[in-house]
Amino acid sequence: MELELKGKVAVITGASRGIGKGIAQGLSDEGCHLVICARGEELLNKTAEELRDNHREVIALPLDVTVSEDIAQLKQVVEKKYGYIDILVNNVGGNKRGLFEDTTDQDWQGIIEINFLSHVKVSREFIPLMKQNKKGSIIFISSIFGRESGGATLSIYNATKSALISLSKIMATELAPDGIRVNSISPGSIRFPGGSWDRRCIENPQAMAEFIKRELPIGRFGTVEEVANVVCFLASDRASLVTGTCLNVDGGQSRSLI
Repeated sequence: MELELKGKVAVITGASRGIGKGIAQGLSDEGCHLVICARGEELLNKTAEELRDNHREVIALPLDVTVSEDIAQLKQVVEKKYGYIDILVNNVGGNKRGLFEDTTDQDWQGIIEINFLSHVKVSREFIPLMKQNKKGSIIFISSIFGRESGGATLSIYNATKSALISLSKIMATELAPDGIRVNSISPGSIRFPGGSWDRRCIENPQAMAEFIKRELPIGRFGTVEEVANVVCFLASDRASLVTGTCLNVDGGQSRSLI
């Protein structure tokens, strides 16, 4: 299926590694012009160079999307270079484990800032540019633990990932008259080099083999490419009737009925 994304302008946050990098690669393969950002300059620039091997246009901005001034800079660069945006992928995120009664205000504030408020602020900044063209696609990267319980020690993560799904639904309703579609994606356990699942597999392969047998019906971890494929579809006009939805990308791992 031809997704007709060639020449589209896409912004991806948290794109230096893992799922964000995979999404950037997928959109690059489809012919998009990319603006990617992350806090770590060295890794971000390395990712940008790899993406440019596709002979695609890539702008890499080392910045922190929890900082309002950095978000303004991100928009300024996009507006000056292109004057519009077609695709926004809010991917940046983090985690802070701990039993709920042991968590602090600082724990909550830190993860709320990166997992939720950064997505709010970046989206607000770019919506006017999408409205100019009466068209656009905004995609939030949530988690299956935004749709169902992630279990003990994940109260902060669960709450923020659920909030993203709720936010995307309301935004989809509000922005539909402007031709802007808003969706979220809930990845399951995704393994990539240097990621938490990769470390666990290296450190304790027997425990991970048991985890796969118990929790992953497909019989393996997911890949960043598989998440990216769904993002590319949602970003394209092939998904023109898909808005306000949350798609699991988890190999059957989740147990939620909706």
